[in-house]
Amino acid sequence: MPDKPTCFVVMGFREKTDPISGKTFDLDKSYRILIKPAVEAAGATCVRADEIVHAEVIDVPMYEQLLKADLVVADLSTLNANAFFELGVRYALRPRATVAIAESGFKNPFDTNHISTLSYEHLGKGIDAEEAEQFKAKLTEVCRTVLSNERIDSPIYTFIRGLNPPEVRGPIELTAAAAADRGLAEGPANDATAKPLGPLMDLATTYREQENFAAMRQVLAGVVAAMGAHPEPFAVQQLALATYKSKDLDPVTALTQAQQVLAPLDPEGANDPETLGIWGAIHKRLAECPERTAEQRKADLNSAIFAYEKGYYLKDDYYNGINLAFLLDTRALQEEGDDRVADRVQARRVRERLVRRLEPQIAEREGKETTKELRDEGYWMRATMAEAHAGLGNAAGEKAWLDKARAFAPEPWMVSTTEEQIRKLRQLLAATAG
Repeated sequence: MPDKPTCFVVMGFREKTDPISGKTFDLDKSYRILIKPAVEAAGATCVRADEIVHAEVIDVPMYEQLLKADLVVADLSTLNANAFFELGVRYALRPRATVAIAESGFKNPFDTNHISTLSYEHLGKGIDAEEAEQFKAKLTEVCRTVLSNERIDSPIYTFIRGLNPPEVRGPIELTAAAAADRGLAEGPANDATAKPLGPLMDLATTYREQENFAAMRQVLAGVVAAMGAHPEPFAVQQLALATYKSKDLDPVTALTQAQQVLAPLDPEGANDPETLGIWGAIHKRLAECPERTAEQRKADLNSAIFAYEKGYYLKDDYYNGINLAFLLDTRALQEEGDDRVADRVQARRVRERLVRRLEPQIAEREGKETTKELRDEGYWMRATMAEAHAGLGNAAGEKAWLDKARAFAPEPWMVSTTEEQIRKLRQLLAATAG
């Protein structure tokens, strides 16, 4: 039996936010649900970088795959800079067998808008089952076609005649300059370069689902350390989350350690909504710690409001927005005069904007929330609408949206969490109005 052709998938990992639409997409689901099954159905073996390499020395196997893989599928969703770079390297190295795909809202930059891109619809946390089946069939057919013909698809080899693809004679080796830069011994790639981080991230995710945050923290601490001087932001974000939620640490210690974990991402100067959301959550909790002085709690509250406000207007998402509104009312209770009025007015405007923006997003997803992840997210979107209406004093809207949320039959704790939050909000608004 001849060896199967090989496919290397170029794309971002985990959840990434599209800078144009502000939507966050779970790219791991794109890979697992759409890309890998389609490639394998086309008769090829399929691998992504996090399945085969140790992040600290990704350069050698990544470039080797871009040169030697029989097929490359590049997912350009969220305008991922690494994916664009690797696609360009592939086009320079190989004249054919490269397929570009992207989420349907993708805005192709000028220099690449002539490249044929196969689109799919992603709902954020998950992918509709019917859409998945349709896209897999299309991608499988495209992969079979490009593997079986000799058509040039690289723009470099299309526009410049007489180019010959490069070849490597002998084993793939790290150059002396690269070895010195990495602090490694010069020579062929060894076992250390093939240690996958993907399974460790999956283990951390499993611990998160089990709410075993201490174990999640231990796993991610090793992952981040292995990534060297420039760790993947998602891994740092998840380590910070696991740290502040760890029950084996006292609350103040857990929160201050989480601050230190997140610090390399420059939370106060960051434009990443996920970083800002976690920074806001840390400071929101610090502001509630009685061990902190009144001055510290006030500073923590202001830091949380800054983070949620920036994250909300960057991403225009409900999580940052509903937390921002609640904290503005919290701060208003501590203020007097114009400052109190200003915070209450801003909180109301945030809720009004949430209602306007979130309702059409929910309508767009109607009938497509078929997976557990989509239904869970669907619950929180509707619960946010209920809380927004509660904050606006619209009892009818609050009840209607809470009923819609309950119709998703979520786990009981989700409903009780929402009801408790709305109860706190009513008390807060009553105290502030007084």
